[in-house]
Amino acid sequence: MIQINERSLLPLYEQIVQQMKELIAKGVLQEGDKIPSVRELSAQLLVNPNTVAKSFQELERQGIIVTHRGKGTFVAKRAAAPGMERERIEQLQAELRHVVVEARHLGISREQFSAWTEEEWRRFGGE
Repeated sequence: MIQINERSLLPLYEQIVQQMKELIAKGVLQEGDKIPSVRELSAQLLVNPNTVAKSFQELERQGIIVTHRGKGTFVAKRAAAPGMERERIEQLQAELRHVVVEARHLGISREQFSAWTEEEWRRFGGE
């Protein structure tokens, strides 16, 4: 399910956040699915429970997951937390701008960049 890359420059909690979002985008996890508890996931990944808790807090802040006391943590409905959707869209636009700048500096053509984008979109079930 989730795999930690010890050599990544991305902090562990961000790797968990990103991979959880990827699992949802790919349809592996769907709305209402129960996800492992902090203890379970930290044991599976062999990371500190505080690291997993931090990633869960971020996912909950973004409206990706929701925790119900006594029941567990679940994939949230599609609607993001109030105000988060706009913030996340702005962050996505900034990240995309960064990727486009890097592609231009590497001499990647617009056609190649578009082909890569289409390939990734299809990988996540896009048309």
